[in-house]
Amino acid sequence: MAYNTKLADRVREYLADFPNLKIEEKKMFRGLTFMVNGKMCVSVSGENLMCRFDPTLREEVVEKKGVQPMIMKGREYKGFCYVSIEGYKAKKDFEYWVNLCLSFNEKEKSSKK
Repeated sequence: MAYNTKLADRVREYLADFPNLKIEEKKMFRGLTFMVNGKMCVSVSGENLMCRFDPTLREEVVEKKGVQPMIMKGREYKGFCYVSIEGYKAKKDFEYWVNLCLSFNEKEKSSKK
């Protein structure tokens, strides 16, 4: 599982500023996933951020730089995208993506185990 450890540290440090969140790290999606309050929130996959967001925001999200839809087995996963370094390099862009994921995480129900 090769993923950008500096990017993972950046996500970890940003999430640490929210003491009310229960954060767990899991290796999945060929990278490192940050579970927030028991729900998948954001991942580091290779050099990319993999973001989970409100699917109703798809049109807004796909217009951002560095975004690619998440496609697995020929199917686009609604509410998921990959963001390349050009899309998250700047501090404000990075914060936009993580905040977008946190916002959806707050609303989303936990999956049944």
